[in-house]
Amino acid sequence: MVYFADARAKEYDYRYSFVAKFEEILNRIDFASFINKDDYVAIKTHFGSYGAHRIVRPVFLRKIVEKVKTVGGKPFVTDTVRIPGLEYLEVANMEGINHLSVGAPVILADGIFGRDQIRVKSGPILKDVGVASAIYYAPAMIVVSHCKGHIGSGYGGAIKNLGMGGISCKDHCGRGERGRIHFYENKHLIWLKEKCIRCLSCINVCPHKAIRFEGDELIIDKSICVKCARCARVCKEKALEVPIDEETFQRGLAEAAYAVISTFEKGRILYVNFITEVQPECDCMPMADTPLIQDQGVLVSFDIVAVEQASLDLINGADPLPQSKASDKSVKKGENILKKVTGKDAQLQIDAAFELGLGSREYELIEIKEKTT
Repeated sequence: MVYFADARAKEYDYRYSFVAKFEEILNRIDFASFINKDDYVAIKTHFGSYGAHRIVRPVFLRKIVEKVKTVGGKPFVTDTVRIPGLEYLEVANMEGINHLSVGAPVILADGIFGRDQIRVKSGPILKDVGVASAIYYAPAMIVVSHCKGHIGSGYGGAIKNLGMGGISCKDHCGRGERGRIHFYENKHLIWLKEKCIRCLSCINVCPHKAIRFEGDELIIDKSICVKCARCARVCKEKALEVPIDEETFQRGLAEAAYAVISTFEKGRILYVNFITEVQPECDCMPMADTPLIQDQGVLVSFDIVAVEQASLDLINGADPLPQSKASDKSVKKGENILKKVTGKDAQLQIDAAFELGLGSREYELIEIKEKTT
């Protein structure tokens, strides 16, 4: 079962607003069924980035916080380190996510140094991963995802929010932990010198200052590189290669999400997917392009596979917007928008999650049209 509220508001009445319809969904869910009194509840979201601004807005996070408090839960809003920790908290504050706006503490689940983690078994690709400690120890969690494209996985929703965002940035020794999903085990970036035009885009986009030129040679400091692969993503000449194939990456992403979910008792995670401002790239990049489609709404379910399948179906069934990357790629209605734009098949990660037993690809959509008095 997946609840859905359309983003459109056609009446001049609060009851029909997107915010009110979201409240109605929250009211229909029995929060006491998965949150006990005094439980610490992780509200996992994405804090955004310098230059990016299309994340889930604080007003929706606050509605969730308030609902958790009504059943005696103690919520905290969280993400894991992407850029250095203190800078990332400043980004969250810049985006309007702070204690005053959301009504709960805003913390980094893997600590300000990105090393706080617990090893958890995952699957045949990753073997085990480091789950961020504040998520690992939380009795319940609400995963609030902004659905958008992603140059690596084709789509970023709840699976990516946990598979990357629930994993610590580094291990206890300071080596890249989350980045293991992007790369084959023990492999690293490959620099193709003959393709490189020395534009410095890779250096400018690296949040950890792990890349530099010494003379005519590109130097990657492997001791501080977290293998996020942003440098390869921005290289228009394809002079940097990430050593992994698409299917392995998508399956590894699902395995990491599986590891995070496995640390919770069944039924104690709620998934909230916002299909709004669906831009072609991840919110961690230092920019945000115009949306590919019009805002669709919000989906809520206890089933991560169902909510992801419903989200992908809604996105791919929408009209591509003019003056967007979808228009640049000449995407037509009815085509797989995200695949045409990113070149990656997002269905692979959903199928992998299904095969891991995380949920069902079949779903019943229950549409909420107004907030009842």
